[in-house]
Amino acid sequence: MRHLVLLILISVFNHAIATFTCPTYNAIFSFGDSVTDTGNLDILIPSNPFANLPYGETYFHQNSGRASDGRLVIDFIAQALNLPFVPPSLAKNQDFSKGANFAVSAATALDFSFFQQNNISSPLLLNTSLNIQLRWFEDLKPSLCNTTESCKDYFGKSLFLLGEFGGNDYDYLLTAGKTIDQVKSLYVPMVINTITQAAEFLLCQGVMRMVLPGIFPTGCMPTTLTNYASPNKLDYDLLGCLRKYNTVGSYHNSKLQNAVAQLRLKFPHATISYADYYTPVLQFLATPYLYGFTNGAPLRVCCGGGGPYNYNNSAFCGTPGVMACQDPSTYINWDGIHLTEPAYNIIATSWLRGPYANQPILLTF
Repeated sequence: MRHLVLLILISVFNHAIATFTCPTYNAIFSFGDSVTDTGNLDILIPSNPFANLPYGETYFHQNSGRASDGRLVIDFIAQALNLPFVPPSLAKNQDFSKGANFAVSAATALDFSFFQQNNISSPLLLNTSLNIQLRWFEDLKPSLCNTTESCKDYFGKSLFLLGEFGGNDYDYLLTAGKTIDQVKSLYVPMVINTITQAAEFLLCQGVMRMVLPGIFPTGCMPTTLTNYASPNKLDYDLLGCLRKYNTVGSYHNSKLQNAVAQLRLKFPHATISYADYYTPVLQFLATPYLYGFTNGAPLRVCCGGGGPYNYNNSAFCGTPGVMACQDPSTYINWDGIHLTEPAYNIIATSWLRGPYANQPILLTF
């Protein structure tokens, strides 16, 4: 069934003038948060829950530095492009000639100083923002290329993934008491501007292929559904998601798509894609059996500590006594925040071949 779904996703986007190939890329460079992190948080904080089984149990059969049971979208993209898994940039004695992953779990678009100045704190809030990750990229550059022209040539033949960013920013702001309207009117523009500036910085380095992912429908995430549960049934949509929290994601994604359109005008020789996490997750929830998610409770977490959604802030996956479900492949959500490997696999395929990236990574004309 799951293979059938992947074929359907491919055929939806196919058209007469397009062909799907395997482009030749030197490397993959990635920036982001826990949706993309392949080990940087483990290096910074070795005792974090993601460093423990059952994280990594499905594919790696051990801790892999990833916030899922197996591979992430970036892993499936690397495999499709015949490149090795993208190593965390903070790893020592690592060969980065085929790429580096600067993403760190819990990372934000806005700088750490912004949250400090606004008296917003969280145990998860680290000084690993997008600008810090760009600084790490700059520090790594001399080991990859040594002249302006050689760098432009090298990065021009590499794939860059910028995000997702924003989800953690909005979570910290909402937790600090900001309203949905404040987040949308005041802070989404700031986040989009930060992402856009980062994209322009990289494109000016000679990057010719960039993907900018949007954010998830956080109103459908068990962490949000648990922390902001409402007694009013009208606050939920037909999928069981909290409507108003999903408006943050849809608003952010709309503004990010506008930013991508402007970047395309400014850098017409580069191929710049918006990639969608939001719509696939809604489709998984609407028709879970179509995608192989057969556990019977689409919003329920595979690895969690109890409660209506099997999500418990005080008994998080990876902490002592918390067990994973028997078959993660039948679940959409892994730990209340992150998805399972098969969910990421379907999303990756939709970015590689369509329809949830405009333009798909493997699409040529």
